[in-house]
Amino acid sequence: MRKTLRSSDHRLLLDVLRTARRNAGFTQQELARKLRKPQSFVAKYENGERRIDVVEFVAIAHALKVDPLALFQEFLEPPRAGDLKSARIASQRPAGGPRKQTGGKKNQRDAIT
Repeated sequence: MRKTLRSSDHRLLLDVLRTARRNAGFTQQELARKLRKPQSFVAKYENGERRIDVVEFVAIAHALKVDPLALFQEFLEPPRAGDLKSARIASQRPAGGPRKQTGGKKNQRDAIT
């Protein structure tokens, strides 16, 4: 089995988490304080020096006030070039709420372009 630390999938997950933090308007220090962790905890997982487990992933999402399922979906379906899908995660979907179905189209903007 291939190591996942520093793999392309791991880097994508880190990008999703970093983007969600920035979109929520948090510094690493502010997020760390909400998580009751040192700032180095956030820096290390964002820089790929440390893995996070699923419990930590959920805690990070909740601290950012982001639906963990929506955040994970962002990892599973990375945005296309120029799409700011990550920017729409924060505070748009209720925590634990179902995703809105749009008749097979990803969103209204996709139908227009």
